[in-house]
Amino acid sequence: MTRDIMGDFQTQRQAASQMPYPSLKVRRDRLARLARMTQHHQLEIIRAIQTDFGQRSDVEIRMAEISAVIHAIRHAKRHLWHWMRPVSATMPLRLMPARARVTPQPLGVVGVMSPWNYPWSLALMPTVDAFAAGNVVMLKPSEHSPATSALLKRLVPQYFTPEELHVVEGGVEVAQHFSHLPFDHLVFTGSTAVGRQVAQAAAANLTPTTLELGGKSPAIVAGDANLDEAAAAIIFGKAMNGGQTCIAPDYVLVESRRISDLVKALSHAIQQQRPDDQAATQPINAIHQQRLEAMLAEAADHGCRVIDQGSHAPALIIDPHQDLQVMREEIFGRCLPVIGVSDMQAAIDYVNARPHPLALYAFTYEKGLQQQLLHETHSGALVFNATLLHHAVPSLPFGGVGESGMGAYHGRHGFERFSHMRSVFTQPKRNLSRMLYPPYRRWLMKLLGVG
Repeated sequence: MTRDIMGDFQTQRQAASQMPYPSLKVRRDRLARLARMTQHHQLEIIRAIQTDFGQRSDVEIRMAEISAVIHAIRHAKRHLWHWMRPVSATMPLRLMPARARVTPQPLGVVGVMSPWNYPWSLALMPTVDAFAAGNVVMLKPSEHSPATSALLKRLVPQYFTPEELHVVEGGVEVAQHFSHLPFDHLVFTGSTAVGRQVAQAAAANLTPTTLELGGKSPAIVAGDANLDEAAAAIIFGKAMNGGQTCIAPDYVLVESRRISDLVKALSHAIQQQRPDDQAATQPINAIHQQRLEAMLAEAADHGCRVIDQGSHAPALIIDPHQDLQVMREEIFGRCLPVIGVSDMQAAIDYVNARPHPLALYAFTYEKGLQQQLLHETHSGALVFNATLLHHAVPSLPFGGVGESGMGAYHGRHGFERFSHMRSVFTQPKRNLSRMLYPPYRRWLMKLLGVG
């Protein structure tokens, strides 16, 4: 198996060297085929994902898995001609009449290691940006979503040659070997613990990496927030895909005097959005289900108030102790701690005392507080009065900071992430550069601003 993967990699490496700078037409054609593959097989994609999860809303699959990829492709095709253009660089007066520009150059072979929680879109979204930048792609989908991985393995050869896009299936051993390949860039989406291992493996080849990891994304509800609107947005973000979203609200901070009213608003939002389990998404497997149940049981055993309205609906945990599992780990499920703080400064201090999150949600319309959050906190994204929706903006970079990730992609940011932004300096035939050569003349150096 490992010999086969290396052979597949070498095939792509050779293809990339034979076409080092694919034309706009070639890139758009690859993107168009990616769109056709997604559009023409929507029902198969839905069935595969529902097979992997046991139960998942087809509306959410269309929205988060299928439409997300289609919109990303449309955005890239529309703007690609502009992204590919060289950009002139300002030339210092002392070096004129030389010219300089920055030209985006394809890296070559991009490796993508995708997760199970959004097994179609998070496999193909990095591929969209890599194709736009002129690269070829080797994809390792998650073994925890086997039906979707098998569908990718079956469909991709119908639309792409192995030199353009190749899918590698397998478990942990294959993933470890995959991360050790000398890619020109490696993208990993998953847990922080595994992300560290991937980064270490890539470092042996000095392979640059983009790590999309996650962490505990907080939601801060300020004193001026409309509690019903804030609760509806928080439950929307938490319940999507059963909470198995890297940017799902992980816990809520609110002034203690308003915690009771917010809990009522959250409970009402759950009843409105998730009245039964029919539209809910199940945990990906029994192990994950048991982990979430253990979190709830531990919180209850330690005297926390737990409001659970259904086996797959968001479950509220009021003021949990900080040493509980639900507060130590990224939840990645339906548990939602609601924590009272004295004021907004205490909320900011609470967030800053922990690793930087992938997203920070704040419900406030006060410009002063918005500016304070912007200047005094760190997160991959800062979102006001909404959850998840920033991910649907193709012109915004998506990525983390610190333990929540490294690097960002989507749209032009992804194009540049998977390109080498090459400096090009051109000296014309007639120039004065010889005046800079030794022997150095003090008056000339002073005139040129040197020394």
